[in-house]
Amino acid sequence: MADEQTQNSVSLYYPLTKMNFLVTVDSVSGVAAFNEVTGIDASVDIIEFRQGNANSLAPVKIQGLVKHGNLTLKMGYTRSQPFKDWINECVSERREKGTQRHNVTIELIDITTGAPSSIVTTTTGATAVIWILQDAWVSKYTGPDLNASTSEVAIESVEIAYEELTIPN
Repeated sequence: MADEQTQNSVSLYYPLTKMNFLVTVDSVSGVAAFNEVTGIDASVDIIEFRQGNANSLAPVKIQGLVKHGNLTLKMGYTRSQPFKDWINECVSERREKGTQRHNVTIELIDITTGAPSSIVTTTTGATAVIWILQDAWVSKYTGPDLNASTSEVAIESVEIAYEELTIPN
């Protein structure tokens, strides 16, 4: 009985693996399957301020603007037309419709546990962590490197700029 309790408490703290994730783009159906997601970050500018009549010679640090890096998605070359259309609309020289901004949701999937009823489930397990990138748009597209002497998968990459990061859980 004690061994069973020890095993259960140890499994509660087992770290999540980063190899199972799901990326969805609001209003874009048929999104491609990505094999790498990098660049989820937020940083706060630090403003140093010191009044001239302050007793301390050290400045006070104040929070400034929040900045976000760009997200990079890498995928095997795909024929998912709605996603390709969104990329093309964003990086085209002729943006007649303007830049189509969407929310991008990234979910880290925990395949080691069953899904409680309060957590969104997928075919492989439970969503453990969610990142929502708001007002996102494609800022860069890189096509696959082509080399006839190798047998590698053609990998495309898409860089996405976003305005706000939300981590709801």
